[in-house]
Amino acid sequence: MSVFTPPAGLFNPLADNPCRTREDVEKALQALVRPLDPFRSPGGARVRLGASAAHFDLTAADFEGFARPLWGLAPAAAGGATWIDWEPVARGLAAGTDPEHPEYWGPVGDKDQRLVELAAIGLTLRLAGEHVWQPLSDKQKRNVADYLLAARPKEYADNNWKFFRLMVDLGLKVVGVPFDPEPSNRFREEIDALYLGDGWYRDGSPRHVDHYIPFAFHFYGLILATLDDDPRNERFRERARAFAADISRWYADDGAALVFGRSMTYRFATGGIWGAMAFASEEALPWGVIKGYYLRLLRWWTRRPIADRDGVLSIGYTYPNLLMSENYNSAGSPYWALKAFLPLALSADHPFWSAEELPCPTRSTPRALRHPGMVVSNPPGDSIALSSGQQNLTMRFGAEKYAKFAYSARYGFSVESDERRFFDAVFDGAIGFSDDGRHGRTRETNEIALIADDTLYALWHPFPDVEVESWVYWAEPFHVRVHRVRTPRPLHTIEGGFAVAREDGIVPILDQESGRALAETRTDLSAIVDLGSTVKRTGRAHRAPPNTNLIAAKTIVPQLLGQIPAGESLLVCAVIAQGNPTTVRDALRNLPPNPDVAALKHLMAESGVSVTAMTGAADC
Repeated sequence: MSVFTPPAGLFNPLADNPCRTREDVEKALQALVRPLDPFRSPGGARVRLGASAAHFDLTAADFEGFARPLWGLAPAAAGGATWIDWEPVARGLAAGTDPEHPEYWGPVGDKDQRLVELAAIGLTLRLAGEHVWQPLSDKQKRNVADYLLAARPKEYADNNWKFFRLMVDLGLKVVGVPFDPEPSNRFREEIDALYLGDGWYRDGSPRHVDHYIPFAFHFYGLILATLDDDPRNERFRERARAFAADISRWYADDGAALVFGRSMTYRFATGGIWGAMAFASEEALPWGVIKGYYLRLLRWWTRRPIADRDGVLSIGYTYPNLLMSENYNSAGSPYWALKAFLPLALSADHPFWSAEELPCPTRSTPRALRHPGMVVSNPPGDSIALSSGQQNLTMRFGAEKYAKFAYSARYGFSVESDERRFFDAVFDGAIGFSDDGRHGRTRETNEIALIADDTLYALWHPFPDVEVESWVYWAEPFHVRVHRVRTPRPLHTIEGGFAVAREDGIVPILDQESGRALAETRTDLSAIVDLGSTVKRTGRAHRAPPNTNLIAAKTIVPQLLGQIPAGESLLVCAVIAQGNPTTVRDALRNLPPNPDVAALKHLMAESGVSVTAMTGAADC
């Protein structure tokens, strides 16, 4: 029987791009923006890419479709690109800011999505003003200036949004429009208040520390440090230099980025940190190393079905998936991915482009990252972060996105698609509890979160009257989880390892027995093994519901199932998954020893440091 193979590039405009040179990267940008042309409105101000909804109005969503491609187009123009048709963009800018035009973007309100998109307008005026400002009439220029000025006094969200006003200021300055600098001075102080140290920020309150830090805080900060002569911007360079070594651990040696937190539909926007370092000529790591992280990331994305049939980027991560979307994701949202193309503003002789791409450095030992509350290891083809568990009760699936025990660049994470089917739940990287066999509860927040050496500790409550103490640490190539559970009533429990892709037509090897579960595919082996719990747990290689994982549409996850009696129980397991089944099978012959819980408690008492970013408590 023949196997149907779709045409190359059907679901990925980058499929045939080697992404090794500046020319390749510019062609990648062309391939991504070309499919948008048919969806532009007659006046040019609106780009409508789909019928799915976000929480903001449709006009703002259309504006998002107009503005987000500019994050790539404006730098390309600054770097000399001549293939961009700026006429409809300039026409759209004039129409969108004209209250009398039918395609007017509408007035800007407090915490309005328009505030987000205006940041791209500010950067475009600064980098490509001759294409979008100079062609306008005097009246049209006044409309654009008035629209930007009217937005500046509005209330911005207390997080990375603080940068958006500063980005608008860049545009106003270059076109000679005066404005009151005081609101922006206040925002600079408020951005500084979000700084935690060692290059890390918190993205609002509670203290979310996720991938917005590299592709928002450092991205905008380095742009300001390059384009704005305010001496206070020097701090953004200093912080980026401090940040580089830590954030590099979020990248696997094959280019994949750690999957953690919200807004994953922005995909390779995470490469914005490396592109911004290049743009700012900030050699925080050797140029060949920075270039390697940047290009490997783009190459990783050339192999994923990230677009619909017409070549428009879909909402999702490695495949279309509305289940994973945030309530602020419209059909145009994924084009924040084009932040990755900032280095196109640089000429081919810049050291970033002229340097030889270097392979990923060897990372032989785990690295503790206190501010995000993680201990990161980099086995071949992966970046795995053991996490203390951040609190995010406002995002859809916030517990899955922030509070699991382990996150992976290779295996991503999964969400639960039905809260009333406990025994069908995924629980990858997590442990779930149920008192009725139907509804499940996992960690959502912590009462206490500590880090000592390379060990993480958390005290949390899946139910108000059930207390769980969890220790997580590396015993490479495994990570070990220890849970002390105190409950007044019996509970069902399921604990999961990493979910691996399940291919149609390929029969995976399943190994299920008391105390362990393995799921082996053609390329990967994932396992979870009980190390001596006080209750009997049975292994299961669970075929998870489809479209629940960010990386693979169908997965298998090894799990341990058991029943916990009333009183105190101890649950202990070792977890491993890698892209080399032979390596994993060899490791399973030498399991880590059963941990000494008394020693773990002593370690925390003597050396534990509060991971305040994790608690969501008042000190945040």
